[in-house]
Amino acid sequence: MKLRSNSFNDGEFIPSEYAFGKTSAEGKIELADNRSPHLAWDDLPEGTKSIAILCIDGHAPTKPDDVNQEGRMVPADLPRADFSHWVLVDVAPHASIEAGAFSDGITAKGKDGPDGPIGTRQGINDYTSWFAGDPEMAGDYYGYDGPCPPFNDSIVHHYGFTAYALDVERLDLDAKFTASDVLAAIEGHVLGQASLLGKYKINQSAIEP
Repeated sequence: MKLRSNSFNDGEFIPSEYAFGKTSAEGKIELADNRSPHLAWDDLPEGTKSIAILCIDGHAPTKPDDVNQEGRMVPADLPRADFSHWVLVDVAPHASIEAGAFSDGITAKGKDGPDGPIGTRQGINDYTSWFAGDPEMAGDYYGYDGPCPPFNDSIVHHYGFTAYALDVERLDLDAKFTASDVLAAIEGHVLGQASLLGKYKINQSAIEP
């Protein structure tokens, strides 16, 4: 099984049009185009009935103390955690995902869900918890919302896009589900998987972790 994208190459930087935030002229954050990237797959295992897709940033800071604080840096040795950016299930095996089809711009308070384009269902990503205390942005963030690492992070963030080939057409999930829920639901149903790695930074001095 192979996963590919016309939007970025495996192991290279993701263009800012597919990000939630980009570097401002002052070296901080300004909003970006937030378009979902193109994804397509080949060589699916025999018996594949649907595809599930997760996009996870494995370098989210675990402590908010220094995040986006002027005059401070998020240290490279800070323990990191996963942050989900896309939770998508029930994708038909013969389908592909065109750039911008699942997100084209930022929607304050989150996009609607769980029903998505081309018969899919979308879970909530971790911007849901990130914006929970912000009255102008708080809501359920369904579907794709792209990278936006801290403007003062010491390290480059890595975004893993993984497609899972499943032996079921529809996963057994509640209406509001997360990446963790998907990983639990696909257990025992995965026929194969493939991943792409994209990088992103807003601090242009950030180094590889």
